[in-house]
Amino acid sequence: MSPLPIRFGVLGTGRITRRLVADLQSTPGATVSAIASRCAHRARWAADSHGIAAAVEGYERLLSRDDVDAVYIALPPSLHHEWTLAACAAGKHILCEKPVALSAREVSEMLDAANRADVRFLDATAWLHHERTFQFRQWLRTATPQPDTALAAAKPDELFADESAAASESLGFRVGPLRHVSAAVSFLNPFQNGDHRLDRSLGGGALLDLGWYAAGMIRFATGDLPKRVYATAVMRDGIDVRVSATMRFADETTATLSCGFDTSTRKWCEIAGAEASIVCDDFTRPWADKPARSWVHEASGKVHTFTPPSELDGLTNSGGITAPVSRPSRCHQEREMISRLIGWIRTDASADVEKPWQQFHDQALQTQTLLDTIAAAIE
Repeated sequence: MSPLPIRFGVLGTGRITRRLVADLQSTPGATVSAIASRCAHRARWAADSHGIAAAVEGYERLLSRDDVDAVYIALPPSLHHEWTLAACAAGKHILCEKPVALSAREVSEMLDAANRADVRFLDATAWLHHERTFQFRQWLRTATPQPDTALAAAKPDELFADESAAASESLGFRVGPLRHVSAAVSFLNPFQNGDHRLDRSLGGGALLDLGWYAAGMIRFATGDLPKRVYATAVMRDGIDVRVSATMRFADETTATLSCGFDTSTRKWCEIAGAEASIVCDDFTRPWADKPARSWVHEASGKVHTFTPPSELDGLTNSGGITAPVSRPSRCHQEREMISRLIGWIRTDASADVEKPWQQFHDQALQTQTLLDTIAAAIE
């Protein structure tokens, strides 16, 4: 007999809910039972738009409902801390939009509250759950790990390990000791009035909104935090619309971060080792009309084109594309993310059971810590 679905309630009715509510509704083992807004009319409109039975006025009322097992917090970043703590107090599991909060202190308090309440917490950073990301991790195992970081403690089903087909592929190359990581995320989009990304008090600015992805990739690749950071920003009306940062780590690895609201669309990264470099031009989300892919450039000049195993259809790994393919990625990273959270919710968290969510918590906390450090370093 199949277990009962996990019933999600949604806090917030903004544009960001459109995609993920549909993903919650289409993920096996999940359903959406209610959506809440501070305005009853807005809640009713959102519920009708998404085919959700219950429209709730007020976030407190949704947290008190017996037909809600978990919440998706889709509020501005300035409200994530408050409503995560409230959800923990109500015994609800949590999927929280990114950036997780306004500071590392807030993130730490949120994670501590979830652990004390024995509820599962996951930030909605979907690219971490794509099959391709675990392929990156397999390749990075050929780099020299930091013995005191999460990289050395990787276990199956965790962020820094994977025992699936994506990880079992014979590489035929080595990345070698890590030398440099670059990540850039931007888009050109004049925001409408009232968008929280233009309001500092709500958690606006390019660094928090887009820098979350770039900083997350740097932390993912290095498994560490830098010892020195230099940063600069272009400011408009008190909001950072473009940020650049350079950093150096204790092992002499370096990294650069770029993010902006006033630049053409970029979502790329390069992870450069002594023997090969991993390159990806869409790490946050595969381009809509292309399967997920990436490239490895060896020091010899040889180039490998890779797609994860589930994407192979007229494609050949390590030999490039053998036939034109125009279709979206088959690995649905949002559904993979939701499925992972559902699995955690159904996991006994007793002391003698591994807690795979801990490394995701570490990733979130150190990503926010890096953003705090960059913000403090801006000239």
